[in-house]
Amino acid sequence: MALMFFNGGAMRGEPLHHLLDGSPFVSTARTAAKYRFYAVGEQCPALYPVSHGGAEVVGEVYDVSLDDLRDKVLPSEPHELELGVVELTDGSSAFAMLLRRPYTSHVALRDITEVGDWRAYKASA
Repeated sequence: MALMFFNGGAMRGEPLHHLLDGSPFVSTARTAAKYRFYAVGEQCPALYPVSHGGAEVVGEVYDVSLDDLRDKVLPSEPHELELGVVELTDGSSAFAMLLRRPYTSHVALRDITEVGDWRAYKASA
């Protein structure tokens, strides 16, 4: 099992939450203030690590089996994202989906770091 931080469509009540069936919910969490936060084509969120100018981002942590990560979660992610590791506010680490580096997609990015919460951003759009 692996701890995975989700901050978009796989969170509770969101359209991709079914991908986490059987994965125990661990906690609501925030990233450390080391990330910029983007809306990718207004379809999904993305974290991007930075050395300064970052903010905390709201999400949920689940204990996901590596098989489910391989077979269900990763195949559902857009190609603009890649698997990485984030730091949470308590200093612990978790897997998360990050904006692919280098970013080579033509899909527009909107910086939503000041909002720091995908649900709040969608509600305001």
